[in-house]
Amino acid sequence: MSSAPMLVPEEVAIRRPRVRGLLSQPLAVVGLVIAVGWLLIAIFAPLIAPYDPLAQDFPLTQAPSREHLFGTDELGRDVLSRVIYGSRLSLPLALLLVALATALGSLLGAMAGYFRSWVDPVVMRTTDLVFAFPAIILAMVVTASLGPNIRNAVLAIVIVAWPSYARVVRGLVLSIGDTEFVHASRLLGSSSRRTLVHDVLPNLAGPVVVLATLDLANAILLLAGLSFLGLGAQPPDPEWGSMVAVGTQYFQYWWMGTFPGLAIFTAVIAFNFLGDSLRDRLDPRGVSRGKHQGVA
Repeated sequence: MSSAPMLVPEEVAIRRPRVRGLLSQPLAVVGLVIAVGWLLIAIFAPLIAPYDPLAQDFPLTQAPSREHLFGTDELGRDVLSRVIYGSRLSLPLALLLVALATALGSLLGAMAGYFRSWVDPVVMRTTDLVFAFPAIILAMVVTASLGPNIRNAVLAIVIVAWPSYARVVRGLVLSIGDTEFVHASRLLGSSSRRTLVHDVLPNLAGPVVVLATLDLANAILLLAGLSFLGLGAQPPDPEWGSMVAVGTQYFQYWWMGTFPGLAIFTAVIAFNFLGDSLRDRLDPRGVSRGKHQGVA
């Protein structure tokens, strides 16, 4: 009984230097700066964008100039303004769908790992079924069946993303459930629900945060991919993937697809840098391995 409290200070003492040392990594700093920059752009888009992203008031397919730094598109809309407003669609939706996938996957994984019985095989076989298909193909099928719009695209990506969290959380719960402080809590009369919420789940935060940060990059790519294929955001909404799709139809006007493509690239690489740095600090064993493996 006296050994359980001793684990908490030791764990905190180990983790604090790791979190503090995160900013000493160049890749983490670069990723953080880019990610914060895009979030600020998304928040203050109406103040930053020079023009209305839907206004067709300018010469068609005008090359980048002082008046239009990113040029104009085939309808005479300012590309820079559309890229800026596109961040208001891509980034918040990526955060939303990762939060939903994290909550759903972590809950199901925790139940499968802690209660076991019939819950474990049902959850694990469902994750196997989802993993049997490429993520983009399954997301396309779900979106096409529900109807091509951004809400259904988000729902489709949540369906594709939650099994990763379920597998990781289930494996962690199985290992934590056999520790001494969990057995001590049960011997002291704590119910299964209380032990799961107060003793098991708080110890899953580090690996789950790492996986969620890495999945933000995947979410942005999947959203852009679905919009590129015409299954996500619909015209005239400014969205990076759909802007790249239009740009592929006008190769002679390189700026139409290049600048939204660079926006996707910088946002994705920022969250990848952050996720890799967090993994090195908080989960040296590697969360990425647990994403594809796990105890079946």
